[in-house]
Amino acid sequence: MSIKKRILLTGGAGYIGAHTVVELIQLGYDTLLIDDFSKSDKTLLQGIEKITGKKPNFVEGDCRDSEFLAQLFNQNKFDSVIHFAAYKSVGESVREPLLYYDNNLSSMIEVLRAMKKFGVNEFIFSSSCTVYGQPDVIPVDESAPFKRAESPYGATKQMCERLLEDEVVANTNLKVISLRYFNPIGAHPSALIGELPIGVPNNLVPFVTQTAIGLREKLTVYGSDYNTPDGSCLRDFIHVSDLAQAHVKAVEKIGTMPGRNEAFNLGTGEGVSVLGLIKKFIEVTGVNLNYAMGPRRPGDIEKVYANPDKAKKLLGWQTRLSLKEALKDAWRWQQQLADR
Repeated sequence: MSIKKRILLTGGAGYIGAHTVVELIQLGYDTLLIDDFSKSDKTLLQGIEKITGKKPNFVEGDCRDSEFLAQLFNQNKFDSVIHFAAYKSVGESVREPLLYYDNNLSSMIEVLRAMKKFGVNEFIFSSSCTVYGQPDVIPVDESAPFKRAESPYGATKQMCERLLEDEVVANTNLKVISLRYFNPIGAHPSALIGELPIGVPNNLVPFVTQTAIGLREKLTVYGSDYNTPDGSCLRDFIHVSDLAQAHVKAVEKIGTMPGRNEAFNLGTGEGVSVLGLIKKFIEVTGVNLNYAMGPRRPGDIEKVYANPDKAKKLLGWQTRLSLKEALKDAWRWQQQLADR
């Protein structure tokens, strides 16, 4: 058996980080997670252990803390870093822009500094389809220009990708893959890990499942007058387990990429409206949902879905799991949380 890479995952106790860790551990990778729990919960660490049978290597800390990172990199030899650590709510970023610019930019700058200092040269970045703004052409591919971001969250992802462009010029040892997520939903099929919002959910599916189980009185659909088939926003919903597997592919392929800075869209290539997802949830679970139409929300993009051909061609990755499976898994996870 070949020696597997040692991977540092920042924000590794979060929703996407936890699912990725599971995939990496199951394939024999040596992983270390860091998280400061400002937007996550220690529950997912227990879930990782139950699924994999291995207690995850974990250190609590803040990626903006250069002394903490220097100590971590000094004590561990990493081959690659997967950088998840960021705040990710579009709505919250509109209300709290300073919080988002500080956390999302500072954390990445400090991680890249530590990598350079300690000679770690593979960086996989958790980016977002929000970098495209409202694209001119849909489905959107990686060659689309960055339009003005519709939210401070999207702007931070654009800035981070720009920073990476400049850093690969300055640091000729560095190789970068930016993974532009579309809309991750669902949970691990075991229902042992899933999306665990702190307080009121900012993402659609946790709000759907919390409303369905009675934690929320009703769900508001923001905007009914968009230029889409049913008036609600159009999105590309991707199962989180598929997304996690894309990170494994990135770890495997980053050393042999044709360029030193590559970006990939991670989506299904299919647009689904917010109302369409709600109706699919009701159909899949048989649970009725109290929802109402509301006004548009600042920061939301009208419609966006991926052209994922590049990821298929260069990473050898494509989605396997359906919207139906994602919603079933999300509902199973919500029921399991209610039983605790």
